[in-house]
Amino acid sequence: MTSVGPFSARVVAVFIAALVAWLVARSVQRRQADGQRGSAASLVLDALWIGLLGARATYVLRWWPEYAAAPMSIVSIGDGGFDWWAGLPAALAFVWWKSRRAPELRRPMLAGIAVGMVTWGVAQGALDAFDRAAPPLPDLPLATLNADTVALRSHIGKPLVVNLWATWCPPCRREMPVFAQAQAEHPDVTFLLINQGEDAQAVRTFLDRQGLQFSHVLLDASSQVMRAMGARALPTTLFFDAEGRMVESHMGEITAARLADIVKHRLNP
Repeated sequence: MTSVGPFSARVVAVFIAALVAWLVARSVQRRQADGQRGSAASLVLDALWIGLLGARATYVLRWWPEYAAAPMSIVSIGDGGFDWWAGLPAALAFVWWKSRRAPELRRPMLAGIAVGMVTWGVAQGALDAFDRAAPPLPDLPLATLNADTVALRSHIGKPLVVNLWATWCPPCRREMPVFAQAQAEHPDVTFLLINQGEDAQAVRTFLDRQGLQFSHVLLDASSQVMRAMGARALPTTLFFDAEGRMVESHMGEITAARLADIVKHRLNP
């Protein structure tokens, strides 16, 4: 799994790109008067925040029913829900507006934004390649709630969403209804919840108390799936195509909108 501490690597990539953009804008402007050196760099950061706000707002509007059902998820930017094609014009419009009376700022600002966007694009491509190079669904025997043994790869044949979770994990508990709803809305996708390190009684008690029903719940007493897939934290959600190849991963709590987006655009059931 790609992560830096509690943050998804895709979110960290945005902040790295912002830092690069700031440094480039500052560097390009160095030949100007000393008193103006910080102007373009600071305005680039303002433009990037405007762009991020526009990208997030557009994404939220595209998936409004999911966000409206859980309004607090709108500010959960860790889900990675941004539409760059909306954010970039917003950032460029801000650059034009702020530089209309100071054209000398335009070149360093545009240079910073351009290099920042390239940095972000390269990072996203590298992360996509990392996911594609990840090991396939492991061939591991796991237990059902009824103490039967099931081979994990027996679920190959349909697009598969694997959620690694535990009952003691607050974000895991919060996202359970999201998976229950997605299971009902996407019958062509298998949603497989693999509990890490707990027994059947603890899992069954939790699901009963929450009124949750899932078609596929497995127990991984020794967390062997986490080790096999390189997952470092709970919850972690893995997305596999019908051949068992991982096409996307998400560390941390996932929102209904982000889950629906990945299922629709990456699994293509």
